[in-house]
Amino acid sequence: MAAFLFGLLFFAMQSPPVPSAPAHSSSTSSLLPPPSADGGAARVAAHPNGTVQRLPDIVIIGVRKGGTRALIEMLSLHGDVAAAENEVHFFDWESHFQKGLPWYLSQMPYALPGQLTVEKTPAYFTSSKVPRRLQQVNPGAKLLLILRDPTERVLSDYTQVYHNRLLKHKQHQPIEEVLVLKDGGVNLGYKALNRSLYYVHMQNWLRHFPLDSIHVVDGDALIRDPFPEVKRVERFLRLEPQINAANFYFNRTKGFYCLRDHGRERCLHDSKGRAHPRVAPDILHKLYRFFHEPNRKFFELVGRTFDWN
Repeated sequence: MAAFLFGLLFFAMQSPPVPSAPAHSSSTSSLLPPPSADGGAARVAAHPNGTVQRLPDIVIIGVRKGGTRALIEMLSLHGDVAAAENEVHFFDWESHFQKGLPWYLSQMPYALPGQLTVEKTPAYFTSSKVPRRLQQVNPGAKLLLILRDPTERVLSDYTQVYHNRLLKHKQHQPIEEVLVLKDGGVNLGYKALNRSLYYVHMQNWLRHFPLDSIHVVDGDALIRDPFPEVKRVERFLRLEPQINAANFYFNRTKGFYCLRDHGRERCLHDSKGRAHPRVAPDILHKLYRFFHEPNRKFFELVGRTFDWN
């Protein structure tokens, strides 16, 4: 354990822009992964061109099917942002967390001095153990939470699972069967429904991070008109204004906005923006009614409202 703490100290000395983890009492030290086989030093990996791998300044914590991929791609338009390529799942997957901080650092992009590093893992928001773990390791991180209308998010969640099962030639349940119980009530055991109870998960995050370190991105607005939402993120992160309206163009074939960067055009994967299954109006109304009170509680927590339901 002493070697591990020494590693954290070494890391802090090498990378001053990122706060080091606070001193741990015996009641919380068990939250950290054990030292790795090489002694547990959280090394900063340096590259000959002066870039380093270090703890992220920004973590996109969720939510699943909220638009996290679009958000990180849009942030990558900024020259002062270096983004991890893949979802890291360090704080929510035990198999990754047990590998320790050296492994986590190895998943980060090489960043120049002055650049902000960002990683995104949508499952972080709804994992009960992540806020405490992240606060221990990286208490100064700025958190981005992108949310959509909870009913739309449930339908997107179902759509992704539905297509994945089709590709694997597996059976799937009609959406009515997973959403509604035989007695007509909403199926509270459906995981996709739980993920849309934003206030429950937000309460957990606010126990470990102050509200002013969390920026909630309107995922529905990001789809309709991405530029204003990205500018709000830019201001929250105190980035020099670089991203402009010319970086976005509407692709009529795909039906959503794509990106333009130094003459290069790129769109999200075709799996994004899939059409939702048709849902009977009475079931939609049942979902809207169900989410009314949870949404109100979430609005109170964050001090703002969204155009949901």
